Formats: sequence, structure tokens, C-alpha cells
Amino acid sequence: MFPGFIQATILAVIVILTHTTKHIHCDDEASKVDDSYVLSLTKDTFDDAVKNNKYLLVKFVAPWCGHCKTLAPAYAAAAKKLAESGSEVKLATVDATIDGDLAKQYEVQGYPTLKFFREGTTLEYNGGRSESEILGWLKKKTGPPADELKTVDDLNKLKESDAVVVVGAFKDTEGDNAMAFLQVAKSMDGIPFGITSNSDVLKELQVKDDTVVLLKKFDEGRNDLTSSINEDSIREFILANQLPIVIDFSAETAQQIFGGDIKVHTILFDSKKSDAYEKNRQELQTTAKEFRGKTVFVFVDSDAADNERVLEYFGLKASDVPVVRLITLQDEMRKYKPESSDVTSELLTKFVRDFHDGKLKPHLLSQEIPEDWDKAPVKILVGKNFHEVAKDKTKTVLVTFIAPWCGHCKQLTPIYEELGEKYKDNSDVVVAKMDATVNELEDIKIQSFPTINLFPKGSDEAIEYNGPRTVEGLSKFIDSNGQDSGKDETSDKASEQGDEGVEGEEEQPHVEL
Repeated sequence: MFPGFIQATILAVIVILTHTTKHIHCDDEASKVDDSYVLSLTKDTFDDAVKNNKYLLVKFVAPWCGHCKTLAPAYAAAAKKLAESGSEVKLATVDATIDGDLAKQYEVQGYPTLKFFREGTTLEYNGGRSESEILGWLKKKTGPPADELKTVDDLNKLKESDAVVVVGAFKDTEGDNAMAFLQVAKSMDGIPFGITSNSDVLKELQVKDDTVVLLKKFDEGRNDLTSSINEDSIREFILANQLPIVIDFSAETAQQIFGGDIKVHTILFDSKKSDAYEKNRQELQTTAKEFRGKTVFVFVDSDAADNERVLEYFGLKASDVPVVRLITLQDEMRKYKPESSDVTSELLTKFVRDFHDGKLKPHLLSQEIPEDWDKAPVKILVGKNFHEVAKDKTKTVLVTFIAPWCGHCKQLTPIYEELGEKYKDNSDVVVAKMDATVNELEDIKIQSFPTINLFPKGSDEAIEYNGPRTVEGLSKFIDSNGQDSGKDETSDKASEQGDEGVEGEEEQPHVEL
């Protein structure tokens, strides 16, 4: 998990939501899954299962969780394949809504959360959600980091196993170059690695000296690293070449795009039906080649209905395309907007270079201030009027940051409106809300929904509320000027705000996204 992971994966969460909706509501595949090879564990059987299985992958779920249902078929298929092959790896599931103590013990913050138990140690699962990705991750954690390629057939099998594979071709598989290669193979999930010194395989690969070969089923098809072979150079080489020069956004590629080690993304939103589409994509491709290994370049098709919420996240509409945005997923998520709307390689290159040179300022979304923003008991804030209202030191201001798709926010609405009614005639108190998905603030970063902050009268402080979401609890928070924030009155905020599926359910960011 990299720093600021919660902030960084909010976009990936929204992305996954858009792409899983149709699967959940059309087929409900989870109801047809043969999960007979998946162990069903409870608090009474959990410890024995961990003790008696050398390798155990456990999925913590909730029955209402849409993403749990979406994951179920791939998870069950992986369990079946492992069982049929006689593997020592077992897959299990825990209903965290029933066995909440187990979920709390293993710090489950949302659903689904996967934990891997390996001979007494516990690892966070950070692989993908397809059958092949689950199996590949487990293979890397339980077997050798790289397959030994003894024959050309072994090489061909490896090449067919995935869209991207990496082969270490060495004269001596015990040498320094080979050892560096194996160290990298151990640390990189999601890519099959092979290693060889076999003369027939080296001839098939057309290499004579030590070489790291990346084989892929797109773009130029192959990249070679032939000099200065060490751990750093191998890792940089793979990062620079494992993705397409411009990668099309989809549910299948979301993990690669937002879960990788490169944290800078330049995104072109455009219509594939546009007459200028091919030209715009080529302009992006030209720029992308200059920043390989530093920036991931992504194309989002604005015609795809599933991408509507991705555009919304950036404050865009289909009528705005073609348009470019850059996001960085470093310590916190930031978005950047080019000065010009023209899509040319010259302008794009300058835009991306200026970002890397630290010359750009983040682009913050804000809706326009509604004419009636202050007419109702609960005031409506946007980016443009937030500081004027919330930072008014003559008043105590309570602000709830919401998302329109957030189930817990919807549950809070009638309670919050009642709270607004209670304080509507109090000139010293303001009760307000802000849609944080379309209004962004430089100094306040929202990590989950809803987030409730109090800005006390006469203070620059922002105090987060952690108590029960009731009129009584929130009233105490306001009346105490933030002193009674409810920290000792609630059991587990994470479980209360745990992620959900779709249709009014929110999913907390997780490493497996």
C-alpha cells in the first residue's frame, strides 16, 4: 500500500462501481456460483483453518456487498482449480456481518477484504479480481518467483499464459544479474516471470548476452534490457514497458491503471465516433512515448455509458470532449487541467513536462453557488463559497461532506434535516452540507463518506465528528463547540462506514482494486 492510498483510489472505486453495476443487476452471477471448494469459516472454525492449512486466502464479505457478489465467481473458480490440482492453497470466506469480532481483529475496513495466511504470517491481498489474477498472485506468494524454462515449449507456455511476461535469459542463473532478476520477480505481482540459461531457449529468444526480455501482446511486442542489469534498472524497465503506450480504460484495466507503481496519469476523454478521434489519440500516443515509465496515458471513451460517472468525477460531460486531465496519486490525489483545450502533441508534452517540473497548480472542482443556497435550514456549500461560510469565525459551522451515491449519506439525510430545523433560528450556528464529489478543497481532503466536520466559532480548527449519527449526538457536538466529538461513544467507525456495493452503497478504497 503506497502513502495516501485511500485518497488515491477514490477514482478507482468510482470506476469499479460504474463497471460492476450491470453485472450485479442483470445476472446476479453470485447466486449461480459453485462455491463448494471455498471454505466457509466462522469464529469457531477460523483459527483451526489457519493452523491446519499451510496457505489460506480468506475473503471477508457482507451479504449486501455488490463487489463481493461480483468477485464470487472468479474466487470460486480459483478455489476449484487449486483443489483439482492438489494445491496446498485453500480459499475461504467469512461473513463479517456475522463474525464482526474476526473482522475487527484483522482490521477489515470494507468489503471485500482479502487476507493471506502463510505459515503463521498474515499478508494483505493486493492482487486483481479475476481468476487468473488471483491464481497468479497466489503462485507468486507460494512458489518460486520465476518459472525455470528448460525447453522452448516451457517458453511458449509462459508466453501464452498472460498478455505480458518477463524472461530472464542468462548464461549463469546463479550469477549477479540472475539474482537481481529473481529479487525483482519476488516483489512484482501480476506478471509471470521465467528464467533460463538453456541454449535452445536463448536461441529462440535470439539473445547471446544476459538479457531481460519483456514479451507482450500489444504495441511493439517485445522490449529488451541488455545493459546495466540490476534490481533498479530491471524494475524501471518493466514499469516503463508493461502497459500499452496508451491504455484504454475498462473494468479489466482499472487495476493496472490505478493500482500500479506509476502514480501519474494523463487521461484523454474523447468519443470514438468523433472524426478527430484517430488524430487525437495519435497526438496523445506521441506524447506518451516521451514519458514512458513516468506517466500512464489513458483513453476514456465518452460514448460508453459505463464511463458516465468517470466523467462526472472530473466535472465533465460528454459534450465537453475531447478534453485532457492529469491526476497524480502520490501522497494525496490531485487533478490538473491544461490551459488549452486543443489536443496536440506539442501542448500535451508541455503540459505533462510542466507537471513533472512542478510548474502546475492543482485544478479544483466547484459547482456554481446556487441562488437559494442559504434558504433552507441546511445550507448548501460548494467550492466557491465554502471558505466564506465555513471559516466564518463569528459562527459555529457544521458541514457534512457527502456523495450522491453514498448509502450512509442517504440514511443521514432526514436526521441532518431535523438537525437543521433545530438550529435554523440560532444566529450563531450554521448547519451545512457539500457534495464532495463535485466540489474540492485544497486544505481539506475527504477520505470517506459521509465526513462530518465542525468549524468552531473563533477558531481555525476543523474537528471531525466520530460519534453516533443522531440528532442528539450531533447536537452535543455543536453545543460543546466540538469538545464532545463522540470518540468514546461509537464502537467502530470503519464498520459503520464500511464499503458497500452499488445503487446507494459505497465501497471504501482497498488495495485489491
